[in-house]
Amino acid sequence: MNSLVISGVGLHSGVKTQVRVAATPPGTGLNFIRTDLPDQPQIPVRLDAVRQTILSTELGVGEARVRTVEHLLASLMGLGVKDAQIEIDGPELPLLDGSAKLWAEAIDTADLVKQPEPFPAQVFLQEPVWIYQGEIFVAAIPSPTLCFTYGIDFDSAAIGNQWHSWTPKLEDFRSAIAPARTFALLHQIKQLQESGLIKGGSLDNALVCDREKWLNPPLRFANEPVRHKLLDFLGDLSLLGNIPIAHYMAYKASHNLHIQLAKAIAERLKDQ
Repeated sequence: MNSLVISGVGLHSGVKTQVRVAATPPGTGLNFIRTDLPDQPQIPVRLDAVRQTILSTELGVGEARVRTVEHLLASLMGLGVKDAQIEIDGPELPLLDGSAKLWAEAIDTADLVKQPEPFPAQVFLQEPVWIYQGEIFVAAIPSPTLCFTYGIDFDSAAIGNQWHSWTPKLEDFRSAIAPARTFALLHQIKQLQESGLIKGGSLDNALVCDREKWLNPPLRFANEPVRHKLLDFLGDLSLLGNIPIAHYMAYKASHNLHIQLAKAIAERLKDQ
């Protein structure tokens, strides 16, 4: 079987969609196809296709859009799939259980072409790239080894200050990153819903905490929230195509800053 099929409800739209990921010839890259729209428009998985980054990453071409792509894209990259056609019959990918675990399992069972190494050494970043917003930052630092580090700090005893570093050569994406679920603070949920967001969110597909405790434990990792942020970071950086070898870092960042960093790296690579 050279394809996989998964269906579920989108986090923000609340719309149920079906996704089919099928193998394509080497060198074709990753592309979304909106099968529900006239002429079935194609949306390439590239930085210049990013349309918005409010609580998720959305890609688009013309009027065609596809949202919350980061978990699937992180899984494809983490498992070494570089070429695939991703057909979807709606505007947003399913959230599933809030993590990338089910995506990774489905990719493993499908006969998709995987590279021997998920992150083959293509090019090394030669100079550091930093983007600051006060104490918030994203960065890429020259390094002989590919590594990702993320930090978060929330005004909740359930989360607090957390950091996590992941080196692909030392830990498998399937076990270290993919199972980490998205999370939300209880006092923010009503505001997000009034803004037209998280219509598909529930205690079944997101961890929720108040200022003291988790409402739906147990966690899969003691620091599951920061691992999930690192998962999002990977999905956004995958829009670079081939990620250069570097140490990628983020602190209290967002999809918007992730994309800013990826664009800055793309510009820097032009000069190397």
